Amino acid sequence: MAWVIDRQSLVVGLISGAAVTLLLKLWLDRKEKEPNFVDGVDGLIGNTPLMRIRSLSEATGCTVLFLNPGGSAKDRVALNIIRSAEEAGILTPHKGSTVFEGTVGSTGISIAMIARAKGYKAWIVMPDDQAQEKYQFLEKLGATVEKVRPVSIIDKKQFVNLAKTRAEEFGEGEARGYFANQFENDANYQVHYQTTAPEIYRQIGTKLDALVLGAGTGGTLSGLALYLKPRIKELKVFLADPLGSGLFNKVKYNVMYAPTEREGTRKRHQVDTVVEGIGINRLTNNFNMGRHLVDDAFRVTDEEAVKMARFLVREDGLFLGSSSAVNCVAAFRAAKQLGPGHVIVTLLNDSGQRHLTKFWSDEYLEAAGIPYNLQGSEGLDDFIA
Repeated sequence: MAWVIDRQSLVVGLISGAAVTLLLKLWLDRKEKEPNFVDGVDGLIGNTPLMRIRSLSEATGCTVLFLNPGGSAKDRVALNIIRSAEEAGILTPHKGSTVFEGTVGSTGISIAMIARAKGYKAWIVMPDDQAQEKYQFLEKLGATVEKVRPVSIIDKKQFVNLAKTRAEEFGEGEARGYFANQFENDANYQVHYQTTAPEIYRQIGTKLDALVLGAGTGGTLSGLALYLKPRIKELKVFLADPLGSGLFNKVKYNVMYAPTEREGTRKRHQVDTVVEGIGINRLTNNFNMGRHLVDDAFRVTDEEAVKMARFLVREDGLFLGSSSAVNCVAAFRAAKQLGPGHVIVTLLNDSGQRHLTKFWSDEYLEAAGIPYNLQGSEGLDDFIA
């Protein structure tokens, strides 16, 4: 068949084409000028860039990177736990429901923030020996804060067990009590597998040599290891563990035991450390999910963590919380072990602003007998064994 095109058709075609091109350009221009914003507090969580820590990188010859998913690494976990409960039909916003959790602080703050933003109340059960500003922060967010004496997990009044009981006792009609259960809830490690790990991989790819993390619930460590290990065959995963935690010995010797648990040797409640947020004396579902992928462990002392925090303020202007400082001590050790030219990633879990009355309190540290003064010339090798 032969195609016949007259001049009128050609003109109409050209005009139509020009009109479509013009409309497309106007649409694209409008798209470019549209404001780029997220929707609500939960929209701020995720898509966090990696940053090089200059002082640690220059001291080791390695590239030491950190990724901080928000005010706390627990923001992602809290959001996914609540979102998963909504998808399962357990929680419906603005019906009077309350999210309950037992926590040492960071997860509770994240839950209180996201619950408030999404139309729920929060009830947080905590040990009574944590930094005071955590309780204050939770109360300002509108959460109910219940403080209890630190006791063993086998005790019904242990803070996690009590949160579960409170959730079971709460609610009638459409108002439900939901126990977030961060230690055993699969939504914990899954959110790091689905979001945090891919973000790291997109930014660094197979050039990553080591991942260094502490573990409280173990969800971050497991989620990242499960995603990254199969994609980076030579990747080393190191646990960073504070004093009094049994995870170090579990990784090293497959025995869940901390020497400070011997009768009469413990100095402080829960675990024998000033560090909050990581370290535990039981195996959780979340930690177990990725435990087989952990290659080695570093035990970090209180003095090392305290002085690392002060070193990073002095050298990098980074004001970190206690678990973040533990991660950095272990990252330094991993870099020294691997040698120059490697890339190490850790997480800075939280800010020092949540630790002013304990980890960052000279008076508290002096009373606890923990050296904290960092001399002007004191470097990493001077306080890290």
